[in-house]
Parts: sequence; structure tokens; C-alpha cells
Amino acid sequence: MINITLTISHDIAHKIEQMILDVSLLPMQKIPSERQLAIRLGVSRPIIREALRELQGRGVIETRHGQGSFVSKIIPDLDNNSPLMQLFFTHSRTLYDLYEVREQLEGQAASLAATKGTEEDFYRITKAFNAMEENGDPLKNSTLDHAFHRAIVEASHNAVLIHILSSLNKLILHSVHASVKNLSHRSLFRQQIDKHHRQIYNAVINRQTQWAQKAATAHVRHVCSSLREIEKTEQKIIRSAVEETVDKTESLPAL
Repeated sequence: MINITLTISHDIAHKIEQMILDVSLLPMQKIPSERQLAIRLGVSRPIIREALRELQGRGVIETRHGQGSFVSKIIPDLDNNSPLMQLFFTHSRTLYDLYEVREQLEGQAASLAATKGTEEDFYRITKAFNAMEENGDPLKNSTLDHAFHRAIVEASHNAVLIHILSSLNKLILHSVHASVKNLSHRSLFRQQIDKHHRQIYNAVINRQTQWAQKAATAHVRHVCSSLREIEKTEQKIIRSAVEETVDKTESLPAL
């Protein structure tokens, strides 16, 4: 009986892992309760409990006392003391290196979102896009801008891609802050960025796979080249958004 129970719980653990790989459960998202999982998967709560214990033991999920179980970050976050984060704070080229990585990964994410996105995904993308369009506060808009791109990444339904970008979340948010700080008040740049966002949005929800990838890639490349141009002509770009974010956590060297 014990062996049968363990076999069943192992199968259930495998199904929960499949939910994570299918991106039905996102990094750091709370897992449904034991009762909900028992109903959904058609087994008893003790079986669910044993399956969750197995997943916790393997580090796939983490349990927080009084809060429940959450999907672990398969690739850990970069904290402010990590070598890459330190390089980001002290060397300006790291910002552009990040944009080069974003260009490739977010272009692929947009392509996959156009192909694999569900109606629920498109609803979340539309909601994020409308919130970004309707808000006039550039500083707040950096968070909304990030949320729009994140919704597209999640719609890719590629667990590896999602976890890679999730691990870079702090760096990416810093880069979005920097772009908004430097470009939002420059009308020509702002108009082009707004145009790119509309192109990405329309391509994804209309399932235009190649155009979605092209638009997303062009957008990130445009932001990167624009920042390079400003830094070249004005000798310095505003990085106070990054510094302000750092000041709230730890005292680190400014860019």
C-alpha cells in the first residue's frame, strides 16, 4: 500500500511539474491549495501532500509557513551583491550588453506568444498595454512598460525562457527605468517607442509570428541605440532611476 501511495504521489508530483513547464504556474506564483489540487487532479489530499513534499525536497517548490507553497525560481534572482549586478552598477557597457540579450530573448518571446498565447494571455497583454497607454506619469510608466513586456514573455509558454528572464528581472527593470528617464521627455524618441509598443501588441494578439519577433527586436535595438546616441553626444545618460532603486536597498556605487 505504501509503495502504491508513493507511486501515485510521484505521478502527481510529475503532473504538477508539468503545470510549471506549461507555465500554468509561474515563478514565485502560489500553488493552489491541497484541496483544490486534490479536486483538480482527482486524488486524495494526503497524496497531494506527499507530492508537494517530494517537490519541496527537490527544490521545485518552496513552502512558506502560514502562506502556502510557491513555485521556486529555477534560476535564482540576482541580488545586489552578485558579481553581475555589481558590474551593472559600475560599468556603463553592461547596460548595453543587457539590451543585446533582451533583443534576442524578447524577440523570441514575442514570436512564441503570437504562436502559443491563449485568449487569457491576450487579455492580460491587452490590459497591460492599455494601462501603459493611459498613464501619463513617465516614472510610473516604467513599471507599466515592464509589466507589458513581462506579460508577453509569460504568454510564450516556454518555461526555460520565462525562468531565464525572471532571473534577470531586476536588471531588466533597471534598464527600463533608464530608458524611460532618458527618452520619455524627448518627443521623437517617445513617439517611436510608443509606435513600437503598438506594433508589438498588434502583432502578438493577431498571431503575426514573424512580425511580432521583428517588432520586439526592433524596439529593444532602437532603445539601446538611442541611449548610445545620447551618451555619445551628451557624454552622459541619466541613470538616477537605477541609483534611486539601489538606494532603497543597499549603498552601491553609482553608474
